Parts: sequence; C-alpha cells; structure tokens
Amino acid sequence: MEKELQIICDAISSKKGVLIKILKVRDITSIADYFIISTTTNKKQCQAAADEVEDKMKEIGNIPLRKEGYREGQWILLDFGDVVVHVFTDEERRHFDFDSLWAEAPEESYHNKDVGVTHGE
Repeated sequence: MEKELQIICDAISSKKGVLIKILKVRDITSIADYFIISTTTNKKQCQAAADEVEDKMKEIGNIPLRKEGYREGQWILLDFGDVVVHVFTDEERRHFDFDSLWAEAPEESYHNKDVGVTHGE
C-alpha cells in the first residue's frame, strides 16, 4: 500500500499539486482505507494532476473503479478501492473543508519524493 500512496502523491506533486495529505480513514469509514487530498491552483491543473495519477496507477495495473468531477475540474475524485484520491482547486477545498471534516483521521503529510511520506502532527 505504501508504494501506491507514494505513486499517487508523486503524481500529484509532479503537476504542482500542494498541501497533499494522506488520511488513514479505515477505522472511521468503510469507504476506503485511505483518502489522499490535495490542492491545485485551477481547473486545468486539477485535471492534469488527476490525469497523472490515473496514468501512473495504470502503469502498475491499477485503474480507478470510479472517476467523478473531471469535466468541472474543481473537485476530482478517483476511487481506487482502498484509496480514494481527492484533487481540489483551492477554492473547493476551502469550501468543502475536508481537513476539518476528517480531522479525527490519523494524518500523514507528503512533502516530496526525496523525503517521502512523513507523518503530520
């Protein structure tokens, strides 16, 4: 699972996604084991980050079970079963406030592929 989380975070980061967080939600919801949330500047960047995630996951044989919000490009959801990826524009992330909504989930912050996945506070 760590490999998949790293691939997803690296893909988002490579398209200038920021504020990338990995939320361990398996003890809170049956939806998934992990949520990855991230922020982009605009619609095109949001779509590019989602495309990159999809491409990199396909390389390891993992395609999303579901993809939502791509055309609008404000909040794109990619459901890989155990991992659900949420790529937001800054405005949408603030509006839906996932950080507060899932505040009880243990959090890991992604910094970059050289540092790897590090635990948040």
